[in-house]
Amino acid sequence: MEWSDLRIFLAIARAGSLGRAARRLGLTQPTMGRRLRALESAVGHTLFQRTADGFVLTDEGATVLSRAERIEEEAIAIERALAGQGEAIDGLLRVSSSDWFGIHVLTPLFAEFTRAHPGVTVELVTDVRLFSLARREADLVFRIRPFDEAEVVQRRLMRIDYAVYAAQGAEEALITLDSAFEDLPDVAWLKSRLPGHRVAYRSNNRDAQARACATGAGLAVLPVTIGDAMPGIGRVDLGETPPSRDVWMGYHPDLRRLARLRALVDLVVDRLG
Repeated sequence: MEWSDLRIFLAIARAGSLGRAARRLGLTQPTMGRRLRALESAVGHTLFQRTADGFVLTDEGATVLSRAERIEEEAIAIERALAGQGEAIDGLLRVSSSDWFGIHVLTPLFAEFTRAHPGVTVELVTDVRLFSLARREADLVFRIRPFDEAEVVQRRLMRIDYAVYAAQGAEEALITLDSAFEDLPDVAWLKSRLPGHRVAYRSNNRDAQARACATGAGLAVLPVTIGDAMPGIGRVDLGETPPSRDVWMGYHPDLRRLARLRALVDLVVDRLG
């Protein structure tokens, strides 16, 4: 049994398909399928049922899953411990954040950082999925909620202000986040302030909301970083300002001595903290 095959098994179990797992690992589907068959041959059991909806764990697969995850935890812990000893400011840093925060707030800082440290490559991944620091899916993560993982070095970085925006002569309609984000404070606040207005446009992308607002499609609650910079729209006074949000920054304690991470964290805190 090879650890690399267990890694592929875990990716398939989490993704539910060969295609998504292959993209996540940067491998081809035939390679993934061949390594999975090798693992099933090594353990003497079929680990997945191949269904029209994807790969579903068999009972034997579920047994392997729990133990493979423990092996993964130890393997990644070794990687983190060794990575945390690095004193040279070079190598890769993988950062995760929301799309708008990554584009408008972090990217200018990362450009400044890589000019000062040309040996470092910063990889920014913008995704609504919460990346795991323990599994080293990211080295540094920015979120709008505190981290609930046990082993995370975290700090409240900054406060994001929001405002209501509209174009001149805009429709009396609302532009808001999609239904997956209905529990966010600014979504509920906008609907409560304008209960009779229809929702004209929804998107999980703040830049898309700002663009729709600029076309006159309706009123939108936007981070002021985006709204104030978008041509053609201005702030609208509804009697009170929308709720602001905190941004939290976190990384795994095993990486606290990693020189390139320390240097990036210091810059972010200096500029935003």
